[in-house]
Amino acid sequence: MTTLDPARPLLTAERRERIGALLQQRGVVRVTELSQIFDVSEVTIRSDLDTMAGEGRLQRQRGGALALESPSLNAMFEQRAVVEFEAKRRIGRAAAGLVQPHDRIILDSGTTVMEMAKCLTDRGPLTVVTNALNVATQVGVGLDVDVVVIGGALHRGNICTFGPQAERAFTDVVVNKAFLGTYALDLAVGLTDLSIEQSSVKQAMTRAAQQIILLADSSKWGTVGFAKVLPLSSVNTIVSDTNLPASARTALERLGVEVLLV
Repeated sequence: MTTLDPARPLLTAERRERIGALLQQRGVVRVTELSQIFDVSEVTIRSDLDTMAGEGRLQRQRGGALALESPSLNAMFEQRAVVEFEAKRRIGRAAAGLVQPHDRIILDSGTTVMEMAKCLTDRGPLTVVTNALNVATQVGVGLDVDVVVIGGALHRGNICTFGPQAERAFTDVVVNKAFLGTYALDLAVGLTDLSIEQSSVKQAMTRAAQQIILLADSSKWGTVGFAKVLPLSSVNTIVSDTNLPASARTALERLGVEVLLV
């Protein structure tokens, strides 16, 4: 997706691209919600959806739109998992190595964190708090891993919960480490996501953790999403791949961020 300057309004084509990305994640979008997210009128959003339907990009419904296909949640997730798969697998394995017995950790949703989860089943005793349903079932096969699943509304694209209920639940826990994924990563803007709802849950995760560890492959660097999560200076460690630009590593280290490349 094209990198955008968050200080300027979105062009019509850019807004429709973002709508398409949200639809791919969620399977459904609503006019009222999109109007709030993009700070435009509902009339403008209806026009966007009508145009996109005419272009064959979505199925128009009263009050919103549906994705043209309704694949299983796992299929939607796996479509994203294959992107930069080898880098994600290395990052996940390295991040798992940062977990010590008796740690209490938060695991975010996302494809890279899922690769980490696959490496945690033998690292107990361990307590894992997560809003990602697939991550919970993955780490839950470990006999010495206690799993706390956070409730809330279902986010279909990431197979996780979100919303006020999820945010409140994270305020009730204290953990050693939070392992976050991210949609985009930029030196000036920091971590960003596609939706305010998702970013709010991530912020709640960070407030519950003593240490914040970011899992992000190099393709995320220099890109900007819609909703701010937190500045890079708030991150303790970033685990990325060796394709991360040297200038990026230097800039991160100047902010006091530990950079692990695998």
